[in-house]
This record gives sequence, structure tokens and C-alpha cells, in this order.
Amino acid sequence: MAVFVYAENINGIYKKAAFEAVSYAKAVADQAGDTVTAISVNPTDASDVLYKYGASNVINIKDEGLKSFSAKAYAQAISEVANGNIIIFPHTTDASSIAPMLAVMNGHSLITNALDAPESLSPFQVKRKAFSGKGFMHAKAESAGVIITVSQNAFGVKENPVSGSEEVKNLSVANEDTKVISHEQSSGKLDLKEAEIVVSAGRGMKGPENWGMIEDLANVLGAATACSKPVSDIGWRPHTEHVGQTGKAISPNLYIAVGISGAIQHLAGVNSSKTIVVINSDAEAPFFKSADYGVVGDAFQIIPALTEKIKALKG
Repeated sequence: MAVFVYAENINGIYKKAAFEAVSYAKAVADQAGDTVTAISVNPTDASDVLYKYGASNVINIKDEGLKSFSAKAYAQAISEVANGNIIIFPHTTDASSIAPMLAVMNGHSLITNALDAPESLSPFQVKRKAFSGKGFMHAKAESAGVIITVSQNAFGVKENPVSGSEEVKNLSVANEDTKVISHEQSSGKLDLKEAEIVVSAGRGMKGPENWGMIEDLANVLGAATACSKPVSDIGWRPHTEHVGQTGKAISPNLYIAVGISGAIQHLAGVNSSKTIVVINSDAEAPFFKSADYGVVGDAFQIIPALTEKIKALKG
């Protein structure tokens, strides 16, 4: 039986999280000797981009009622077309709210934040993040069916082209109990959770008028911008940029923290980053204990100089 994967799209367009989830599903399917069936809701992108990462079949759900997101309605729609024992989701905000709903509907086990391909399929066992990313555990599913969410930027996007086929499913799932109050879109050029490099700043920037240097550094690095919770709370930056325990959890290859002290709540959202660079004028800032590289100094001198140096190296 096929391995199923939810290929999330944003306004109809597939993003990196979808390609990583399909890549992961392909690795699982190869272990099982099965094929991958990707499921998407109201996509506008062509299915060819999913064949590239190993999806042999793509089921496109067409349902006008699902233009507004609802975890319950999306789970119901996916339940109607996914009849496999293994269903994979990216660990995005929306997908990780669908997955537990679907697990309850199907009576499946749920394992979140998977990092590697499964260690075994029978029983299903996989390494996952635990304790807000500060540790790892090897989770085992007790039921025959299992739903997995894949931690972003962990497994990676891996091309594995196959010849694929597409099927359109027209559904009419009840979605009356959902009312969208607001849906804040990130204003950044890059999706923060998918970015390979993130430049983040805190109250050490002294005011929103100084964020230009952070954006300049991000632009020259091809990075997304982020901020600490106090910065978003006082309105210096939008809440979509808040990373930490109560904000977005991210795992970029490079995280540059400028003027952030490094409270445990902030670390919980960023400590899965592969490399952490801390720039702070306070040599006793707790963040230095978690940093791979640290610079003690004035950010207002360091950041512009660093930006110019990178421009020169690229130029």
C-alpha cells in the first residue's frame, strides 16, 4: 500500500516544506518497497514539481469550501483520499494542526518532529526532537497506522525523479464551523521556517529605526529576518518574525543573533539551528553558552562592517 504525504501549498504554490516532506516519504516508501502518493488541496502549481522529489501519484483535492483553512475540514478531506498506513506531513504550523486531527479520526499513532528516516517500519520507530529541541528520543508507534510530521530543514530536500500521474478529487467537505478572524502573512521575502539563513535581533537594537542594518545584512546573505519576543511585543517588528518557545521554532543552517540575551524561551525556538553566531556587547549574555561562534562588541559597528565585507567577497 502506498505511503501518503501531504504536500502543503501556500496560495496554491508548493514551498520547500512540501518538497522536503515528499523527499522523506520517498525514503520511507523505498524502505517499504512502496510508492509515494502526494495529496494537495486546491493547488495551482503543476504536479510535475512533486514527481521530481519522488511522488509517483498526486491527488489534487478540489473543494471551494477549503479555500479557508480549517484543521478539522482539511483532516476530513485528507481522510477521504488517504488509505495508507503511513501518512507524512511537514511540521509547518498548518500541517502540524491537521496531523493530530487525522490521527484521531483514523486511530493512528502520531509522531511529531521526525529528524531522520525510520529506523524500522515494523514497528515504526524514528528519531525525533524532544524537550523543545534540547534532546532526542527514539519514538515507536504501537498501532498499525502512523502519522509523522517531519521537522523542517532536518531531512533535507532530495531530488529523486519518477514518472508520475495526477488524479483530481472533487470534494464538498463541511467547513461551516470555521471562521477566519485574521490571517497574518509574513512580510518578509523568505518564509522564516524554510530559510537556510536567519538574521535575528533583539532589544539591543534600541529601536525599530535601526533595523535597516539587520535587513541589509539579511539581503546580502539571502536570509530571512527574525526577532525576539520583547521586540514583537512592543511593536518594533511584526509577530510573524518572533522566534522562540511562544513564537516560531526554526532550524536554519545558520542563525545570527544580534543584541539578544538568549533567555531559555528564545533558545527553545532556535537551538535546532546547525550553526549559531551571537553578536552582543554584553560578554556575560547567556546566549554565548549556546553559540558556536560569539562576537563581543557593538552591533552598530560590527553589522555594517560585516555587511560590507560580505558584499566585497561576493562582488
